[in-house]
Amino acid sequence: MMKPADELKARTKKFALRTVKVFQALPRTEDARTLGKQLLRSGTSVAANYRAVCRARSKAEFVARLGIVVEEIDETVFWLELLVESGIIARPRLHPLQIEANELLAIFVRSQLTAKGIGSNSSIRKSSNP
Repeated sequence: MMKPADELKARTKKFALRTVKVFQALPRTEDARTLGKQLLRSGTSVAANYRAVCRARSKAEFVARLGIVVEEIDETVFWLELLVESGIIARPRLHPLQIEANELLAIFVRSQLTAKGIGSNSSIRKSSNP
């Protein structure tokens, strides 16, 4: 049985490979290639930076590197949305990858909050609710 960290390494690597395939399938127009390069950079960065998270030598380094992963997956969600909303790629074609990107975003945001000690019962959340 794989450890959760190893499962996420495999999952993020598979996600990176899927973003490479999307990039390769894009039309050869300037707008598609410009957006595609951004997707390619951020989508592959998720896996590379998650591997760095797993090598963190301290809690502070872990939290900082995890923050980078959150930024990169969130940016990837944005580029996927832009590819669909601009009409470059049909929604049904990217929908499974968008679902995976949003699931990864949720996982990494939750991990980030946990690592920072901000849980669902946190005083930060309680103070924002009247």
